[in-house]
Amino acid sequence: MFVLTESGSVGNHFIAELRDITVQGDRLRFRKNLERLGEILAYEISKTFRYESRSVETPLAQANVLLSPTIPVLIAVLRASLPFYNGFLNFFDKAESGFIGAFREEGEGEIKINLGYHASPSLQGKTVILADPMLATGKSFFRSIETILSHGTPEIIHIAAAIASPEGIDYLSKNITVPFQLWIGSVDLSLNAQLYIVPGLGDAGDLAFGEKL
Repeated sequence: MFVLTESGSVGNHFIAELRDITVQGDRLRFRKNLERLGEILAYEISKTFRYESRSVETPLAQANVLLSPTIPVLIAVLRASLPFYNGFLNFFDKAESGFIGAFREEGEGEIKINLGYHASPSLQGKTVILADPMLATGKSFFRSIETILSHGTPEIIHIAAAIASPEGIDYLSKNITVPFQLWIGSVDLSLNAQLYIVPGLGDAGDLAFGEKL
């Protein structure tokens, strides 16, 4: 598991602004910071790809560079992940993309995860990046993975989140049966009684796009 905040970097500033209630009112900045985190995690994930030596022609001579033939498939969990996903797309500009509509139905008792719209290219043997900024209980990610596996079995699934809870990480570790790796901006303390991440940052979708009815 990669955790960005385990070492100092400019990414910590972006996460601080995502959390800060005095900055959160600026929706454009909130979306931009999610996009920046997506770019940082995309860069880190790219280090795991296979690379081959290639030659490119410059105006003066040939240059040898290490390039990867890997073209990942990006899966966005609507709606909060859109700016986060866009950060990955900025770096993996040739990637195919899929989309899943997942939401949790809140009420008395256990929270249920409902899936609506989903669309995906073939995932058979592919490198998949599943992006959703908040990894709380882990159940949305798990249901999303169950859904995308109907499009083929990937070589590996990279699960990317801006903020995660220990409970969500533990749930995924115990329940996902395909090869996967976690890429997290920050691992927080715990979930509260309403199963929201503490300290977290609030509702990422509402902060990015406005409150839903």
